Amino acid sequence: GYTDLPTAVNITWSSINFKTILQWQPKPSGYFYTVEIHGQTSDVKRKCILTSETECDVTDALRNVKETYTAHILSVKPAEMDNFEEPPFEVSEKFTPYSQTVIGKPEIKDYSQKGSKLNVVFKDPLTPYIFPNGSFMSIQDIFQHDLEYKLYYWKDQSSGKKDETTKSHNFEVSVDSGKNYCFYVQGIIPSRRENRNGQESRVLCTSVGRSILDEYGTEVFIILAVIAVAVITLAIVLPVVLCKRKKAKKARAVREKELLNGV
Repeated sequence: GYTDLPTAVNITWSSINFKTILQWQPKPSGYFYTVEIHGQTSDVKRKCILTSETECDVTDALRNVKETYTAHILSVKPAEMDNFEEPPFEVSEKFTPYSQTVIGKPEIKDYSQKGSKLNVVFKDPLTPYIFPNGSFMSIQDIFQHDLEYKLYYWKDQSSGKKDETTKSHNFEVSVDSGKNYCFYVQGIIPSRRENRNGQESRVLCTSVGRSILDEYGTEVFIILAVIAVAVITLAIVLPVVLCKRKKAKKARAVREKELLNGV
């Protein structure tokens, strides 16, 4: 009964901050998949039993993040799960969460620029794993001293980047006083051969001494100038027009009076 079942292809691991999803093809028809996670030292764990999906969240089965795992994706029919015939399966590539999960975006909590100092405070990404007290572990809790962060910063509207490295959660760097700066933060695992650089945080910019022109751009400045010219022009032209109309009305009244007197 198993011999005709197709096996999984294009098996891939997708992991960010230790949340790990296994994906494969094709979509099953007339059969199901069951995922088995095999570790080097741990017992086999079954996930997504008899699923018709082509992905499976295997995060809970990879709690020993330094262990290397393979996934066996079994093609099965429910009626034959209990027989002694081994179902066909395909084996994934090896996966070690500690060295392969992608470091997610740090969260910028606060930043300020006072004089010639730029201060940036940020927060670690969280993982799906929890402490006994129920709080979520951060990636710092897992990587410890293997994790460091880089701040990339540059003058606003300039392309020349500088960078600073820290193992803490804040930066203080020297900048030019009165100049605005943009920046982002990125986690890094220097000991890795691959996936050394994490995802970049959002880019933020300071606004010290920022003028209206800097803030809104030349387009808005031009529009405001046009409106100002129009208002000034109207203020000059309108009284002249009203005065001329008043004089014309008065002259017309005088002529009408003269005509009536002549009659």
